[in-house]
Amino acid sequence: MGDGPTINTIAERAGVSIASVSRVLNGLPTRQDTVRRVMAAAQELGYVRNAVARSLKSRQTHQIAFAMADIGNPAYLAMLRQIQPVLKAAGYRLVLHSTDAVAADEIDVLHSLGERYVDGLIMSPLRVTDAHLEMLAAARAPVVIIGSVPEGTRVDNVRADSRTGVKLAINHLHTLGRRRIALVNGPLDTVPGAARGAAYREALEALGLPYDEDLVEIGDFYRAEGARAVANLLGRVADVDALMCANDLIALGALDVLRAAGRRVPEDVAVVGMDDTDLAAASWPSLTSVSLGSAERGKAAAELLLDRLQRGDREPRVVTVPPRLVPRASTTGQEPAPVPVTAGRTENNRTDAKGGAA
Repeated sequence: MGDGPTINTIAERAGVSIASVSRVLNGLPTRQDTVRRVMAAAQELGYVRNAVARSLKSRQTHQIAFAMADIGNPAYLAMLRQIQPVLKAAGYRLVLHSTDAVAADEIDVLHSLGERYVDGLIMSPLRVTDAHLEMLAAARAPVVIIGSVPEGTRVDNVRADSRTGVKLAINHLHTLGRRRIALVNGPLDTVPGAARGAAYREALEALGLPYDEDLVEIGDFYRAEGARAVANLLGRVADVDALMCANDLIALGALDVLRAAGRRVPEDVAVVGMDDTDLAAASWPSLTSVSLGSAERGKAAAELLLDRLQRGDREPRVVTVPPRLVPRASTTGQEPAPVPVTAGRTENNRTDAKGGAA
């Protein structure tokens, strides 16, 4: 047989394309009947004893998937910038999924773990449904969830403490003399939306401020949706003196609307976001925001997954990253000092921990 069996001879014996053989040998998603035919042909041709065939038997792909709601959200990019180097150092490639927060897409990603196209999954869902929990319990590969899951869920979990983060922001605004503090939130059926809505009420109560439904507007976690929500709110309530926004994208939409309406920030209306993304420092005025440690959560998730791949029988672990308020001009009226540049390098004394969407 000359130099021995090749991908071409396996394809001929199995009656499939060379591309299909390549997908099977590299552990990529492939129809199960195709996998069986390729493996049978490889065995018949004596191909199973080489390194690729051993990979076939073990089903190790050296790939990890990261599934997030919106790949354009800077909070997820901050996670990605930490996940990638941790996994790369351990010899894994990273596969990205942007699910648009569609539960069916996330369920499909969990279901596809049975095809072993990756060795593990990091997922950051905005909603955690019963279907999510069922699929997590039956997952055929290790999974780490970035975001809150119900107590008792047996999965490695990295959480933000957004409830405390909201309270930090409300207390900051109260200290500055703001009393008509509105909340512009994301959908209440999401994990972050529910947590931030509850924390807002708790923070007001702790400060002795009344809860007013007219000061609450529900939108979505996008800039355009945030702008629409803020416009609706301001059209309904004239005396708002502060906006607590459920993420930085909503807050940026708020700045757009306030600027167009001739409302000064922070003199007329102070604005706080959540996530402390790169956009917060770059906006005008610069945006006060609550860091939820997206970078730290991404790194912790990658490390938990690698540990799980090594020690599959250990008990699930929960890691909680504490929040941190980062005051800027949108509440204080003071822009940060210019970043000094030395010898061609930008020295940035801000932490690289960015806020998250969970």
